Amino acid sequence: MPRIFDNIDLQLLPILRETLKVSYRADFCVGYFNLRGWRRIDDLIEQYVGSENACCRLLIGMQSLPSDEVHAAFSLVSGDGRIDNSSIVRFKKRMAAEFRQQLTIGAPTNQDEAGLRRLSHQLKSQKVIIKLFLRHSLHAKLYLMHRNDPNSPIVGFLGSSNLTLPGLAKQGELNVDILDHDACNKLQKWFSDRWQDYGCVDIFQELAEIIDQSWARQELVSPYYT
Repeated sequence: MPRIFDNIDLQLLPILRETLKVSYRADFCVGYFNLRGWRRIDDLIEQYVGSENACCRLLIGMQSLPSDEVHAAFSLVSGDGRIDNSSIVRFKKRMAAEFRQQLTIGAPTNQDEAGLRRLSHQLKSQKVIIKLFLRHSLHAKLYLMHRNDPNSPIVGFLGSSNLTLPGLAKQGELNVDILDHDACNKLQKWFSDRWQDYGCVDIFQELAEIIDQSWARQELVSPYYT
C-alpha cells in the first residue's frame, strides 16, 4: 500500500529530500514553480553532474493566469497541437514576466538571495533544466527520482503538491508514493512524452537572466545607475 503524504501526519518534503539524496537525476512536473521555494531542495540537486542525463528536469504546466494574452495564446494552437514560433517567443516573454513578478512579492531575506544565486548557477550548469508545456493546460504534480538500485531504480510521488514551500511542507495537500516498478516506468514514459513534445519549450536561460538582473544578482549595482 502507498504511503499518504498530507503534510499533517506525514510530510512530503523530508521524504522527498531523503529520496533525492540517493538519486543521480530527477524529473518533476508541476503546475506552479516558485523561484524562492527551490532552496528547500537545491543542496541535493547540487550533487548532480549536469546535462540531460544527470540533472533535474523540471516541466512546468500551463495554468489559468489573470492575463488575457496567455489565455488568448491557446487559440493560436493548431489542431495538431502545434504553435508557431512567434507565438512561442511571445508566450515565453509573458511567462518570464510572471516569474519576474514573483521576486517583487514580499521582503527578500539573505536565505532567499543565496538560494536564488544557487538556482542561477544550477541553471547555467544544466544541473536544472526547465521547460514550459504549452500544448494545453497541465496541472499534474509528479516527482520521479532515478537511483542506482536494480530493485527500485525509480521512485515516484504523485498528488497535489506544487514545487513551492506550501506545496511541499504545509497542510492542504495529498500525495502518495509510487514504488511499483511497472507504474514508475509508465509515469516515466508519460513525463518523457511531454518533455519531448513540440509544445514544450526551454525557459531555463530566461530564468537565469531574471535572477541575475534581480536583487539577488552577484554583482553590486554601481551607485551611478541608481
